[in-house]
Amino acid sequence: MDFVSICARLIIFKGFNQEQGCKETVDRIRSCLNLKSVDIYKITIAMTELTIHTAKVTVTNGDLQIAAYLAQPTAKGQFPAVIVIQEIFGVNAHIREVTERIAKEGYVAIAPAIYQRQAPGFETGYTPEDIKIGRQYKEQTTASELLSDIQATISYLKNLSFVKSTGFGCIGFCFGGHVAYLAATLPDIKATASFYGAGIATMTPGGGDPTIARTADIKGTLYGFFGTQDASIPQEQVDQIETELQKYNISHQIFRYNAEHGFFCDHRGSYNATAAADAWIQVKQLFSEQL
Repeated sequence: MDFVSICARLIIFKGFNQEQGCKETVDRIRSCLNLKSVDIYKITIAMTELTIHTAKVTVTNGDLQIAAYLAQPTAKGQFPAVIVIQEIFGVNAHIREVTERIAKEGYVAIAPAIYQRQAPGFETGYTPEDIKIGRQYKEQTTASELLSDIQATISYLKNLSFVKSTGFGCIGFCFGGHVAYLAATLPDIKATASFYGAGIATMTPGGGDPTIARTADIKGTLYGFFGTQDASIPQEQVDQIETELQKYNISHQIFRYNAEHGFFCDHRGSYNATAAADAWIQVKQLFSEQL
């Protein structure tokens, strides 16, 4: 075990696991031992990594067994829960990383495989061929089945002793951003972060009236995140979404960044660090205030 790891473990052992306590303790270590800033960064990361546990779990929805990725704080107690909804690429490395990031903020986070019905175990990267396959599976989904699977995930969370069941959060990206907008209509969802969900104003999975027609049924607060350079979501559609949210007095905020589709995902060429950093601040504020 190296020196940095030892320092991190000592800090946690001493009980300095609150943000201010950690900062003060790290500052003392740096002052006394003249550590470089990179070492302080490593200590901070090591402290964070020790606070969560991850597992592959199964969510039951009737005869369907939905694979899911669960991340939770290792500390004892009850925590609010957040459902993470995948892009068209499955519950891949990026979605697992987001799930872990949320858990490190003090939430139980779970990412159910919303392609379980179409392609169990599916996850892929971001090549043109990957995108083609992911879109094919997306076209096979229906709004009713997606909502049923998310409701089953909520029921699963309610049965966990370490989950607060007074209200749940939801965050989704790409197709998952569209599905998150749908999920916001479920009574248990109190906070939704919808990232660049294409088609909200023009269609719904499986056909029928566009998802935007369900806006009046949204129960909690919704934050929408969009890129002004996103060719798949014209700004006129973002305007339409914002108008509908205002029309029905839905608690909401819409954030627009000078960025492309997928700007939050650091595995993609369209990643925009500045936009992603600000969006993450807004997401943390949303969940902190509403859950």
